[in-house]
Amino acid sequence: MSTNRKLLILAGDGIGPEVMRQVRRVVDWMGRRRGLHFDVKDGLVGGTSIEANGVPLTDATLAEAKAADAVLLGAVGGPRWDKIEFERRPEAGLLRLRKDLGLFANLRPATVLDALVDASPLKADIVRGLDIMIVRELTGGVYFGEPRGITTLDNGERQGLNTQVYTSSEIRRVARVGFELARKRNRKLCSVEKANVMESGLLWREEVTALHAAEFSDVELSHMYADNCAMQLIRNPRQFDVIVTDNLFGDMLSDEAAMLTGSLGMLPSASLGAADANGKRCALYEPVHGSAPDIAGRDIANPIASLFSFAMCLRYSFDLTAEADLIEKAVAQVLKGGLRTTDIMAPGMARCSTTVMGDSIVRALDKLHAAG
Repeated sequence: MSTNRKLLILAGDGIGPEVMRQVRRVVDWMGRRRGLHFDVKDGLVGGTSIEANGVPLTDATLAEAKAADAVLLGAVGGPRWDKIEFERRPEAGLLRLRKDLGLFANLRPATVLDALVDASPLKADIVRGLDIMIVRELTGGVYFGEPRGITTLDNGERQGLNTQVYTSSEIRRVARVGFELARKRNRKLCSVEKANVMESGLLWREEVTALHAAEFSDVELSHMYADNCAMQLIRNPRQFDVIVTDNLFGDMLSDEAAMLTGSLGMLPSASLGAADANGKRCALYEPVHGSAPDIAGRDIANPIASLFSFAMCLRYSFDLTAEADLIEKAVAQVLKGGLRTTDIMAPGMARCSTTVMGDSIVRALDKLHAAG
């Protein structure tokens, strides 16, 4: 059935195709049981695109991504492509997607489900009930700043150079996303930078403070240096609600927060662009975990992060909150029943494959749907 809901699935490399197969099952389930139909296309990105097309992302695939309402990505990369030039590596395809789609805001939730409290490396009383959202600026900062490169100095010594740079508009647009999310949660936003030693951090603090005063005084704003935030995430993570930060610090802090939950295999992400005049925004949804080539093809990868990414897609791209909640409830029920993939295995639990986890989540969706 033709619809206006257009999805592009880029399964990618390694375990990407395996986990995305389980996502496709839930996409199909939504049409079959909830009457929510999607126009789905498949494309190549990363190493699979290099093998087929010689580049990690073709212009045609990029055009399809721009035309879609949302892109679902599996994972990219692997050791077989480590020695080729940076511009042609699998990760370059993902970076081009983010940049050309204008995906400036990366949303990284870190949530500890009751059934997985003991999976965290921290004590249960520290992480129980944890629910953090980290908003990372994604298209600026040191990863994209110019000048950059490796040069040889006059004395023969080599020098690597990367530039950390932000403009007022770049800071304000991602801070606005953070404030708007905080309004829908617990109305607390912590802005993280290094204003004490970096001019870009000082500008960041000034711009976030000004935006708060002008538009979001109903949200409680705090500021924190990035190194202190890293410590506080271990010491007392539940003090945070929404954290907004730059590209570099967000990269590190979101991975740290992810490990509070016990496994990267549980965590989704959303990368959002600016809304156009019709309210449509480009969006990319992907699990936090990598391509895990060491376990690819063995049907043991955890598909939950990818399924949660689809739930975020339903929530943020299609405003289908009830369906997003349904997926999250189904996963919680399956985990409460004791089923575990290898990465979240615990004593007394039942180990299962990727496919069996998918089977169980679909059955849980059926029961929840039938119960109304």
